Amino acid sequence: MKHRIGRVETQIQREIDDILLKDINDPRVQGVTITGVKLTGDLQHATVYFSVLNDLASAAQSAQAGLDKAKGIIRREVAQRIRLFKVPELEFKQDESVRYGAHIDQLLAEMKHDNLE
Repeated sequence: MKHRIGRVETQIQREIDDILLKDINDPRVQGVTITGVKLTGDLQHATVYFSVLNDLASAAQSAQAGLDKAKGIIRREVAQRIRLFKVPELEFKQDESVRYGAHIDQLLAEMKHDNLE
């Protein structure tokens, strides 16, 4: 069963990424990348993690608002593209790991610069 959940998560991630690129014209979701999908065991609820290329907090909030507004369209498109008994409810959350990784890279670069001096 876990293997099936993993395959469905991957397929949903691909489809939502494609939908955002081709079907959603909201400027707030431009530059949004879907980094992962986590499904519950019964496939009824999906948490979709996204990252924004811009580091500003306002850009992340704007992207969150745009994704929340387009949630119904995205879910309908996923339902048409993937054959599931019931399409999961979508919840969008910002993926903090990308920002955290960039922060770690910055700290390492600063340490390297300090050691060279």
